[in-house]
Amino acid sequence: MSDRILNVLFLCTGNSARSILAESALNKLGDGRFRAFSAGSFPKGAVNPDAIAVLERIEYPTEGLRSKSWEEFSGADAPVMDFVFTVCDDAAGETCPVWLGHPMTAHWGIEDPSHVQGTPVERERAFVMALRYLENRIKLFIALPFDRLDALALRAHVHEIGQGEGASSRHGDAA
Repeated sequence: MSDRILNVLFLCTGNSARSILAESALNKLGDGRFRAFSAGSFPKGAVNPDAIAVLERIEYPTEGLRSKSWEEFSGADAPVMDFVFTVCDDAAGETCPVWLGHPMTAHWGIEDPSHVQGTPVERERAFVMALRYLENRIKLFIALPFDRLDALALRAHVHEIGQGEGASSRHGDAA
């Protein structure tokens, strides 16, 4: 599995904050071994400006980031996903499309930073914290010895990663 680029889809209901942060972080941290995408069940149509500001401040990629429907990834011409991770509890509870290639799924839920009300500093702090939680999960994920793990062990590891610091209330399966 490690000889090729692995496709990872991050899902969230609105695809405007957490899934966008995760997409950018994996594309930066994955060192060319992963190709990250994001989508939502009910996309807001715009990326949260606070998410973009945090990503730009730490020089993570923002070009091409957009809020889009998960239907873009369920058609015959869509890239085949190796992994699908939900990063919000609402998306984890929804009936997802059938993904081509039968990717491994897990729930990596964290609280929504866009729900934080307050000063610009307080909102930025929420987005920085959300990104930190996602980066921690992504770093654990990309460090997995994919070529030495069977499917059962890999599934256990990706589920365990979702239980880490900052995990939101729902700890179930995804997608």
